[in-house]
Amino acid sequence: MSQLQPTICIVGSGPSGCYLAQFLIKQWPEAQISIVDRLDHPYGLALYGVAPDHHGTRAVTKQFDRLWSNPNVQFVPNVEVGVDVSLAELQANFDIVVLATGLHQDRKLSIEGDGLPGVVGAGRVTRLINGHPNETADDFSIGQNLLIVGQGNVAIDIVRLTLTSPDKLHGIGVPANIIEAIHSTPIRRISIVGRSTCSQAKFDVAMVRELANLTNVSFSASGLASVSKGDASDPKEAAIHDLVANSLAGAQRNVDFYFGWQPTAIAGSAEVSRVTFSNISRPEETLIFDTDTVITAIGFEESDDASIRRNQLKDSNSNIDVGLLSAGLYCVGWFRRGPKGTIPANRVDAKMVSDSITQDFQNRDDLGFKKGRQAIKQLHSASKS
Repeated sequence: MSQLQPTICIVGSGPSGCYLAQFLIKQWPEAQISIVDRLDHPYGLALYGVAPDHHGTRAVTKQFDRLWSNPNVQFVPNVEVGVDVSLAELQANFDIVVLATGLHQDRKLSIEGDGLPGVVGAGRVTRLINGHPNETADDFSIGQNLLIVGQGNVAIDIVRLTLTSPDKLHGIGVPANIIEAIHSTPIRRISIVGRSTCSQAKFDVAMVRELANLTNVSFSASGLASVSKGDASDPKEAAIHDLVANSLAGAQRNVDFYFGWQPTAIAGSAEVSRVTFSNISRPEETLIFDTDTVITAIGFEESDDASIRRNQLKDSNSNIDVGLLSAGLYCVGWFRRGPKGTIPANRVDAKMVSDSITQDFQNRDDLGFKKGRQAIKQLHSASKS
């Protein structure tokens, strides 16, 4: 008699969860894999966190589509673990449970005034642009003077998308109400401010070069180590110099980069009106911006209302380095390692955790007896009754 293969539940259908399912079904072709998600559609970050004009990055979902043609892989939508079913119930009904839920909340600035109206996280903006079903735009708009805190790729995405014409935004599928929120008051100036030097900023050179395709925009930069492109030994500095040197003089819209500044306070009465920064190298120096919109792009963190928290699930046998939380319970992707790394990095992470899981269960002879996928519908129905 052939060895029984495990019942597996992966919580979260973003890139790390889907990559993990691919690796596990290759290792155990007859395993039952249920991928549970709180939304009605899979792919998470790849669908709602990637800029809609970056078709190449989004194309990863095409390979994930093949998962659902495998009869042993089941997508279970509209089930939130910790609300509709408990993690303990999943563990009781599956041999292996893996948490691949990611990190969804924009990291807070944690300074005075960061909760004022007009201060919004880049993650939320990206989800709105991508039509995330759980985001509403009732209080969302962008004024004439936009300040972006952070200089990673998401920040560059926000610069590019907010300066893209309404027709082009419509053509890439941005909802009409979000286009209106972006363009109801024409943007005149974007200040993009970060604490790092230009060479240490988190953006990719290709992302900066893409900004050169914007029309009617001039660029400037403050805080560069080199005076000109010819003096720049760092490719990021060279790219910024190129952008500034080749931008349109007299343009009606301006994008200004500031390197080496950290925010210290946000001021405003009914809404944001001013942000103060201090110089990283010379703290006594300050920089003050008058602004009507602040978008923070400084990363992500665990949601304040998260029903599943990684640190609460660890025990004496945990080994987060390989994704092990406790016996039969694992984690992968951002939930495992924190909010860093691109979609390809999640593939590497999923392979590592897959290897860890298969090694742990390689010689087990008690797999395949738990209900698995049959339990999901029963548990979900019971929670609604």
